Amino acid sequence: MFVRRSRAVPARLEALKRAVLRTLATAAPHVRGDVSLVLTSDAVIRSLNRRYRNRDVPTDVLAFELGEGANPGEPFGDVVVSLDSARRQARAYGATLHEELLRLIIHGTLHLCGYDHHERRHAARMHALTRRLLKEASGG
Repeated sequence: MFVRRSRAVPARLEALKRAVLRTLATAAPHVRGDVSLVLTSDAVIRSLNRRYRNRDVPTDVLAFELGEGANPGEPFGDVVVSLDSARRQARAYGATLHEELLRLIIHGTLHLCGYDHHERRHAARMHALTRRLLKEASGG
């Protein structure tokens, strides 16, 4: 897994990496390829959202599928998280920034694995899996 640093990157980066790997092991055990985790700003994620989803607003997390990721070194996808949105949401949810980053990273990685909460048949399963993985990642 590659991690691209930008601005203030949380000190507990290893826990964020483990969340991606645990999510992949659970939701897509066949994947052996690379996932890039990008922690960025609202401005950057808004630009990506506008360019790739035709939505000119910032969002909390984007997931970009890049390939099958069947073998080590092959691309599987990118998970892009807005630190600005994560901070706002953590305050709103009464969570720590670290907890909110874990939630967003798990959520984005599940999107890479084919989950889509906008599809009724996937929504409940995706949310339940997110909660379970978040609890595991948080040590609970």
